[in-house]
Amino acid sequence: MNPIFISILLLAGIGSTSHAAQMAVVDEAERAAFGIRTVPVAAANHSQSKPYPAKVAVPNAQLHVVSTPLDGVVESLLVAEGETVQATQTLARIRSRGLLDLQAAYLESRTRRQLAGEALSRDRKLNAEGIVATRRLLESNSSYREATTAEARNHQALALAGMPETAIEALAVSQQLSTLLEVKSPLSGVVLEQIATAGQRLAVSDPIYRVGDLSTLWVEVHVPLDALGQIGVGSQVMLSQERSARVITVGRMVHGTDQGVLVRAEVRDGADTLRPGQFVEARLSMDGSADAWRLPAGALVRIDGVDSVFAKRSGGYEAVPVEVLAREAELVTVKGALSTTDAVVVDGTVSLKAALAAEAE
Repeated sequence: MNPIFISILLLAGIGSTSHAAQMAVVDEAERAAFGIRTVPVAAANHSQSKPYPAKVAVPNAQLHVVSTPLDGVVESLLVAEGETVQATQTLARIRSRGLLDLQAAYLESRTRRQLAGEALSRDRKLNAEGIVATRRLLESNSSYREATTAEARNHQALALAGMPETAIEALAVSQQLSTLLEVKSPLSGVVLEQIATAGQRLAVSDPIYRVGDLSTLWVEVHVPLDALGQIGVGSQVMLSQERSARVITVGRMVHGTDQGVLVRAEVRDGADTLRPGQFVEARLSMDGSADAWRLPAGALVRIDGVDSVFAKRSGGYEAVPVEVLAREAELVTVKGALSTTDAVVVDGTVSLKAALAAEAE
């Protein structure tokens, strides 16, 4: 075809056209001149959203703040940020006067319970022989139960302070008091943050470390409300470097700052390559509808402000309006009146648009 004629067609495409003329009729010579190339239409079983910024977080159940159970002074910190720790591993040592008081109370209550037990045993024997009244036996039994309860309470107080059962048993045997309190890790994981410093005086429940289990992680994405589509629990989320996650929750509240809905996904495979607090790029997968199609991005063309594609027909190419559902780097998912027997134009769309406009005049 004459290049001048092609230029006239391109200029004609700038003007307004009507969708009444949906077919661009071209012959074989014009098809070759326009450089038209088509590809088959493929059904979209799923589509991916545009990339959203996502933040890596530690699941709530796998994040623990290690705090001091008693007042005291930090004598030594045995691990630092970034180190891997095991459950029950000693993380810090604290000198605490409160621990001394708890140990003394436990030993005292233990002694009282032993004395009350001996008195109860003696009164049972005397009552059986008719020497003491039943009332005295009941009083001895009550005193023993009270002493047992006091001992159990003080035993639990030592356990809550972080003293292991073996150490409590050793204390009962040796009767040796100590002010040294060892703070242990509640789980196996990584030290995410060191909060306290050596020599610092701490009050009850002051934090020392943050420890997290990083075997699985969360990825949290704020998705615009109108872009949620068919995203739901179980939907796949594609991350950078070919990592993937699965949606576990879709929020019910729209955040005022960005009008987004929190979508949380869980990362299992490849979690060791991520870091809590890191931002990554996330694309959310959505199930395709019955009339959703996956096409090369070059197939899209704007006709009268409407997204359309040119579908090959007998004698020409029909402009078919479509709705864009999702865009990717080189692909686009659309919804429109197409079928798997159709082929759409990916090269030469501008020339066809010009030809369509020229025929409409």
